[in-house]
Amino acid sequence: MTIVSVRRGNQPDIRKIGSHPDFWYPLALSKDVKKGKTLGVTFAGDPIVLARTESGMLFALEDRCAHRQVPLHEGVLCGEQIKCGYHGWAFNKSGKCASVPSLGKEKGLPNGVRSYPCREAYGLIFVFPGDPAEEPKATFPDVLAQKDREYKTRYLSRRIRCHYTFMHENLMDMNHQFLHRRLMGGIQPMLLGVQNESNSVTARYKFSRVSGRQSFGEKFMIGERTSTASVDEPDVMVIQTQYPYQTLTFRMAGRDKPSLDLWLAYVPIDREQRVNHSFGLMMIRKPSVPGIIHLFWPFIRFFTDGIFSQDQRIVEQEQKAYDSQGGDLNQEIFPVIRQLRELLIQKGIPLP
Repeated sequence: MTIVSVRRGNQPDIRKIGSHPDFWYPLALSKDVKKGKTLGVTFAGDPIVLARTESGMLFALEDRCAHRQVPLHEGVLCGEQIKCGYHGWAFNKSGKCASVPSLGKEKGLPNGVRSYPCREAYGLIFVFPGDPAEEPKATFPDVLAQKDREYKTRYLSRRIRCHYTFMHENLMDMNHQFLHRRLMGGIQPMLLGVQNESNSVTARYKFSRVSGRQSFGEKFMIGERTSTASVDEPDVMVIQTQYPYQTLTFRMAGRDKPSLDLWLAYVPIDREQRVNHSFGLMMIRKPSVPGIIHLFWPFIRFFTDGIFSQDQRIVEQEQKAYDSQGGDLNQEIFPVIRQLRELLIQKGIPLP
């Protein structure tokens, strides 16, 4: 089905804006690339092979053999090189063709394949898929809470069938709490303020419970108000899209650190970018009783799995509506989302 570009005045269709490649994107969980193994991944339709040698060296190459274009991730690792599973052509970490079995040593070697800057941090494998000349200028994400021993981290990894911009909008607009009424009861959000900068949009919310009770999983995930907190001091949630990443922190009144600190990246999979892989680090502050968080971790997982599943279902329905209508017919009235869209359009790149 051909998707037509729909404009609202001079505003381009946001679902035809691609993620800018000149940033560090997580493409896999560290645990999914074991020693001596490879993993095939993609960024916006470009195939990439992640490889970890037996010595522990990690590298990323174009996932196409320079010979017959077959996937390199179906080959084998030999020492510090990857060999194509078809004819045994070998490539090193820089993508240079290191050997061709059918050629004598005196023969010149063919061209190699593209290599990608690759880094490992926070239990994730990051790749810089953009212009190599821009990589030194790119800021690597700093997820401070993941390094803090006062927090326990849950890793999020989901393939979601929607354009990545739906993900940014879903989290930024806390008015969608009605979607989670069966898990959280009646929650009334109130926008405290919004801040725009050149690379970010930040929204601050407070919440009140109008019906139902706090679930067991929610209670142990965000904690309870301290006795020293003022009655008028609100619990505050801060959501920020600092392009291309998104964060959420929830701080209880009277607490010095957030109870919940969430970092997210939405990685486009296909060339049209109508499918994304969402990677996240959900850092939950440990209670004062040592080890008790491990006891309640299953309840936290159950609660958050329910929330994530509802969000996934609704954004995939948004994508289906977009596809069936042939464009973006949303009647968006929330100023925060309008400002977010402007940022995503400004920082992204038009899709062909």
